[in-house]
Amino acid sequence: MMKCLPCILIVLLLTTIGFTVTAQTQTSWVRINLLGYKPDNPKVAVWCSKEKNAVTGFSIIDVASGKTVFTGKAGKAYGGYGPFIQTGRLNFTAFKKPGRYIIKAGEASSPEFTIGADVYKGAADFCLRYLRQQRSGFNPFLKDSCHTHDGYTLYGPMPDSTHIDVSGGWHDASDYLQYVTHSANATWHLLAAARDFPTAFGDEYLANGLPGKNNRADVLDEARWGLNWLLKMHPQKDWLFNQIADDRDHHGMRLPKEDSFYGRGFERPVYFCTTQPQGFGKYKNRSTGLASTAGKFASAFALGAQLFQDTLLQNRALSAWALGVEKPGVCQTAPGRSPYFYEEDNWTDDMELAGASLAAINAANKKYAAAAQTYAKGETITPWLGADTARHYQWYPFINTGHYELAKLSTGTERATLINYYKQGIERVWQKARKNAFYRGVPFIWCSNNLTTSFAIQCYWYRQLSGDATYSELEQACFDWLLGCNPWGTSMVYGLPAGGDTPTDPHSAFSHIGHYPIDGGLVDGPVYGSIYKSLIGIT
Repeated sequence: MMKCLPCILIVLLLTTIGFTVTAQTQTSWVRINLLGYKPDNPKVAVWCSKEKNAVTGFSIIDVASGKTVFTGKAGKAYGGYGPFIQTGRLNFTAFKKPGRYIIKAGEASSPEFTIGADVYKGAADFCLRYLRQQRSGFNPFLKDSCHTHDGYTLYGPMPDSTHIDVSGGWHDASDYLQYVTHSANATWHLLAAARDFPTAFGDEYLANGLPGKNNRADVLDEARWGLNWLLKMHPQKDWLFNQIADDRDHHGMRLPKEDSFYGRGFERPVYFCTTQPQGFGKYKNRSTGLASTAGKFASAFALGAQLFQDTLLQNRALSAWALGVEKPGVCQTAPGRSPYFYEEDNWTDDMELAGASLAAINAANKKYAAAAQTYAKGETITPWLGADTARHYQWYPFINTGHYELAKLSTGTERATLINYYKQGIERVWQKARKNAFYRGVPFIWCSNNLTTSFAIQCYWYRQLSGDATYSELEQACFDWLLGCNPWGTSMVYGLPAGGDTPTDPHSAFSHIGHYPIDGGLVDGPVYGSIYKSLIGIT
């Protein structure tokens, strides 16, 4: 499900001014954030060309009047990027007047775009549509139930094939596997979004996902759906389960229903968290402990307890924390017939976040904050930052969220040190990004859009904690990339903006079989050709 992480993101009308350029003869383009720009935020478009000559300036034209309202210099030429021979950044941050505009640079014109204070209004709720569509158990999009018989246990202290009720939660994007790894992280982010941006969300849906109002923000309804499933996956203090199903799920595209190819009727396997490698077939993961999963459980439960004032959630946060402390190490997902699994190799970041989250609701008990400070030293900088490659989900969840939560509780040197960890990671990416016009410093590995989203969040949190706006243009460039300011000129979020250039053929049974829109879904993003060409058993 994290493959389509629910970011808080993104009416496109292609316009030409004074001339017409056909697809066959066009050699230059202006890429923009298709959803638009806020007046006081950095505002940059990227000009790109398949010819070597650079542009020296650009103009902004008001759509309503047809008049030029701003002119600017193009800045330095950045040279080639991807299919382009020449590129440049068109910075119009100084222009702040709300309205509807296009940018013209040389022979190229941008699509129309908006500058306005409320340009992103409704985008957060729009992205929640995707999560509701991915619900397991009762699916409000289909108004039907699925996977209600889950499941039978594997690797646990109980006899294998013992039935346990773990129906609920979310499917894993276009698959129907379900992972605590992703779901707990997504739940935490939903809760944090509700806490930090309460005015961004409305109340248009009931707790079961059907239309209606229940006097609670829809983001909290979705987070509660996640928490309820996580409680089933941690049903007692010494039991943790990690996932439902395995890659036998890759049985072919189908709409969610009761799957019957696991050998026990409609039940699916439920994998118990152990400190040992697991795998259904010849392939095994490299699990060494429980802490990566236990920490995610604990942080989601702790923040949920804080927002919902729920004692059971607090108790489960404490029991999951204790298991993580007792059994450090990573608890990776279990592969089946193929060699692919989520190869998470880091865990101290999860325990740092768990400690900080518990400290926020147990201020009198200093041990959680102290433990979080110790765990923070185990991953000062998320290892993929500045790197060119990594194994599949090796450094998940791609951002050390614990640094932000812990810094808010810290003072003096401890706070400054945590903020500096963020700065060092951002600087590593900046040294790559500064060399190209798109300010692209994120590697094109699997889920590059998730990395982009996580990095944008890190830049934002650094700016909030430090007051330092040095990297604000880099932060905005990541956001803009996801919404159309990229070599393809396409938003990476399905259906956002409405009528815009957004994904049309995503890897989803909902779109392929049901021909349903998957509004709000974030596509994985571009990958290196070497990765694409080396896929095993996947087309």
